[in-house]
Amino acid sequence: MTHSRDAAFLLALHFEDPDFSLRSIFPMKILVADKISPKGVAYLRQQPNFEVIESYNTAPDKLLALVKDVQAIAVRSETKITAAVFAAAPELKVVGRAGVGVDNVDVEAATERGVIVMNTPTGNTIATAELTFTHILCGARPVTQAGASMRAGQWDRKSFSGSELFRKTLGIVGLGRIGSEVAKRAQAFGMRVLAYDPYLAPSRAKAMQVEAVALDELLAQSDYITVHMPLTDATHYLIDEAALAKCRKGVRLFNCARGGIIKESALIAALKSGQVGAAGLDVFEEEPLAKESEFRSLPNVVLTPHLGASTAEAQDAVGLEIAEQITDVLAGGIIRNAVNMPSIDATMLKVLGPYLDLGQKLGTLVQQVAPAQVGTLRITYWGKMIDLDVNAVTRSIQRGWLRRISGESINFVNAPIALERLGVKLEVVKSTDDIDYSELIGVEAVAADGSLHAAKGTLIGKTAKPRLVELNGREVEAEAHGKLLIIENHDEPGMIGYVGTLLGRDGVNIANMSLSRQRAGETALMVINLDSEPSAAARQELKSHRAIKLAKFVQL
Repeated sequence: MTHSRDAAFLLALHFEDPDFSLRSIFPMKILVADKISPKGVAYLRQQPNFEVIESYNTAPDKLLALVKDVQAIAVRSETKITAAVFAAAPELKVVGRAGVGVDNVDVEAATERGVIVMNTPTGNTIATAELTFTHILCGARPVTQAGASMRAGQWDRKSFSGSELFRKTLGIVGLGRIGSEVAKRAQAFGMRVLAYDPYLAPSRAKAMQVEAVALDELLAQSDYITVHMPLTDATHYLIDEAALAKCRKGVRLFNCARGGIIKESALIAALKSGQVGAAGLDVFEEEPLAKESEFRSLPNVVLTPHLGASTAEAQDAVGLEIAEQITDVLAGGIIRNAVNMPSIDATMLKVLGPYLDLGQKLGTLVQQVAPAQVGTLRITYWGKMIDLDVNAVTRSIQRGWLRRISGESINFVNAPIALERLGVKLEVVKSTDDIDYSELIGVEAVAADGSLHAAKGTLIGKTAKPRLVELNGREVEAEAHGKLLIIENHDEPGMIGYVGTLLGRDGVNIANMSLSRQRAGETALMVINLDSEPSAAARQELKSHRAIKLAKFVQL
């Protein structure tokens, strides 16, 4: 899907209140609670029937009074939009965050109140990429240290010798928007670029003229390493003591992404020992960085106070962008970069709601059972689904697929672009084939090696509960919710008892179990709904059993 098609793909959402529009005789109040770009404020003031209130550094109690009759709030990162704020703002329709993260907005409370939460995920891309490369240059040439020496009245040329970037190897951990821009700048300096991104298709890496490698290979071969991944359970402490030990002695390491990807205690030790020759950090595990932090006393570290988006151009971009997005919403028009709802009208949302839930869970399920590198994601609709506009459901599946890969910034708007960026081809099919259900959704992932990993689901009963009815070509009957244990094993007596006994010994209760096989004595499938997560030891014991081919814990 191209960017132009993606823009055209956005749907209008009309609020249930038919009088809610720019044509209302009453002015709509917009609270600008944090300082955004003056261009953004000016844009809001230019709109007909908007009353713009600027109130910065507002105490929480005063904020509750200010929001009682506002339709929109614009914030950056300072003001906290809590559940109490949403409760005090009955007319609130949209919260716009001028920036990427929405940590200061209670998104769950917003969703419960029917309030749209939007961000501006692309406005700081170039600014962060350039800051990263500034750190890389400072890691190659100790400019900041030499500058401090000069200010102290010294002329010490011997102590500040550096190295050239030309023909050196840069390892980029995470080749998303920002990582891709860093790669372009490194190539301009004549660097060899390696990239580790478990979800990046080889075709995408080839098109960018970078070498896609495993993380261990990147660590071992790189002279410089920079991280550009979201902070998730999978990336927390991705660069720890063991990872640093695999690096070349004297490697230079940089982080302008998120604190916590690099284990700070491990980095400090490596900087002291010389295993890491230099580092540049813009983000930290705890911010602001403590005054007593050892980083402040290390001479081979360049520190900046989370300046990734701190350029005039980036601030203008995100400020103006959020002002335009708020205006579009209040006009009853297009919703862009919403983090908590699809861009569809309210009536259709009531129809599609259960399918959105089912689709997201199928996407998440297949992503967890498929290999990391997937070339094609194929979505098929049957039955009543072929008569619906399933675009939002397709996006829900994409979002489910990406949710555990790309972090919290993925939403119904940017999921197609993020999937495209990984080099995964999307195929959508509406099938007229006969099925045993009134509606059915299938999600198939074609891996790089040609293997197929698939699931099908439907809605059951008056409450439209999502159900898993097929997994990798075998019929099953399982609730598509919560915690699942998927086991493929050689079909032989005693396997059900073995699994049940092991889980019981681990203190894990089985809520439901679905069994499937094609022929006796071949491969059997168990899909087990659990009340809690099995321990790592229990999972390892399952995987090591001679008859078990696959034991996968899945969280929906």
